[in-house]
Amino acid sequence: MRYSSQAPGYSVSSHFPEGVKWLLILNIALFLVYFFAVQAGFGYAFHHFGLIPAEVLSLSVWQLFTYLFLHDPTGFGHILFNMLALWMFGADLERQWGRDAFLKYYFLCGVGAGVCVVIANLLTGSLQSRTIGASGAIYGLLMAFGLLYPDRTIWFNFLFPIKAKYFVMIIGAVTFLSSIGSSGGGVSHVAHLDGMIFGYFYLRGLKAGMGRSARIGDSLLDRYRQWKLNRAKRKFQVYLRKRESDRGPFVQ
Repeated sequence: MRYSSQAPGYSVSSHFPEGVKWLLILNIALFLVYFFAVQAGFGYAFHHFGLIPAEVLSLSVWQLFTYLFLHDPTGFGHILFNMLALWMFGADLERQWGRDAFLKYYFLCGVGAGVCVVIANLLTGSLQSRTIGASGAIYGLLMAFGLLYPDRTIWFNFLFPIKAKYFVMIIGAVTFLSSIGSSGGGVSHVAHLDGMIFGYFYLRGLKAGMGRSARIGDSLLDRYRQWKLNRAKRKFQVYLRKRESDRGPFVQ
């Protein structure tokens, strides 16, 4: 995965990167199926695919993954915000990182946020609460975008131009305050905040690891160059000694 503050040229295109495209398709398709199932009275069939801490602790660990693909079927605001953010911020990240690295980061943030939801509910005793939505992963994308393209101008609420780094700071602050002040322990906001935290530490750790790898690589390269230089010196010394012996004591 490349980590860079250089932002590539941005253009709105109907061609989405493959990872973003399939995430959009899967999320929207499952939302529609869930929506019509609820309308028909079969919404209960999706209940155990949401994140329920008590069930996760009972080894229903797949919920840490499946909850990312379910969104509130009672309205369109939840799915609309998440999918718009996935396209706006995820497309450039995938173009720079590549599909596999992008998907790894996306699910790392989403699953990591889910683990923190389970821990938060365990501490507050709300083990039967249910969380759905890709917001933990999406907020991880927001963090990555702010770190990689800090000076990119985006339009806050489509009205106010603001640099990405300030946008991420504002979103992070609002999410943190919401997690403190909301009722029920603010678990959904905790998921958002933890998605950003996981993204931050993953990218910082990745950058530090790349720096260490580069230093190790430079050290090995220096040693190899020194070895070649010493070998050349030894060969030249052998050549000089041989030449002197061939000339004999009376040859000048």
